[in-house]
Amino acid sequence: MNHRSGFVNILGNPNVGKSTIMNALVGEKLSIITSKAQTTRHRIMGIVNGEDFQIVYSDTPGILKPKYKLQESMMNFVNIALSDADVILYVTDVTENTGNENWYLDRIKEKGIPVIVAINKIDLSNQVDLELITGLWGKRFPGSPVIPLSALKRFNLDTLLSAILSRLPAGEPYFPKDQLTDKYEKFFASEIIREKILNNYQKEIPYSAEVEIDSFKEENDLIRIRALIHVTRESQKGIIIGHKGEKLKKTGTEARHDMEAFFGRKVFLEMYVKVTKDWRDKPLELKRFGYR
Repeated sequence: MNHRSGFVNILGNPNVGKSTIMNALVGEKLSIITSKAQTTRHRIMGIVNGEDFQIVYSDTPGILKPKYKLQESMMNFVNIALSDADVILYVTDVTENTGNENWYLDRIKEKGIPVIVAINKIDLSNQVDLELITGLWGKRFPGSPVIPLSALKRFNLDTLLSAILSRLPAGEPYFPKDQLTDKYEKFFASEIIREKILNNYQKEIPYSAEVEIDSFKEENDLIRIRALIHVTRESQKGIIIGHKGEKLKKTGTEARHDMEAFFGRKVFLEMYVKVTKDWRDKPLELKRFGYR
């Protein structure tokens, strides 16, 4: 069989650029990107097709030791991605402290799955330091390619793609050749709003907020969306709304613009804020929001 197909699952610590790499490889912004750690909460698939291959990338939450049930669910996505990968793309960057052994690395090695190490953000480093970092990761994963790159500058992505293709197993496509992702439009609408919350609010607010799409209706060239922003305390609700509703209005305007670019249609967006006490530690609420 000349066709290759496989799951290339992207793992790594928070804030190393996993989402930026997947978006660059897929050619579409499927994962939201902010400067804050723990931006990605779900496992998001991006599918790339060629005449003789299909790569199913999975962006995953950053590896962490959970402190509450939401983070346990985030790590469940990571663990599942580790168990069903054909190739693991382990992402680090030049700013990580490579002297500290990642507690998850041994679990990756034990699986015996082909690993490719991507060292991201090399535009923030110099040649001497980069050679040192590359050597350290080569010792951690002997026999695995270690590829320095800059996803933001789109540098060396072709080398990464060649390494991935050479390690894909032979097989038929897992998804139709015209399918881009496993997520629905409502998911992307909620993620776009959450990205704006991460960008526009500080401290604990972004980590205490979850977005639920209450209604998603398509009408000719218009999409009507009603979204609920869940927070854990009444004081957070006031911060999200802001003085005379200005903060919520700004967040909604930015989200609507991005939605219109993403969906290619006009969007009418309504947003409301609701206090759902301690939702991050309630299994039923987490399940309703799409976590496991």
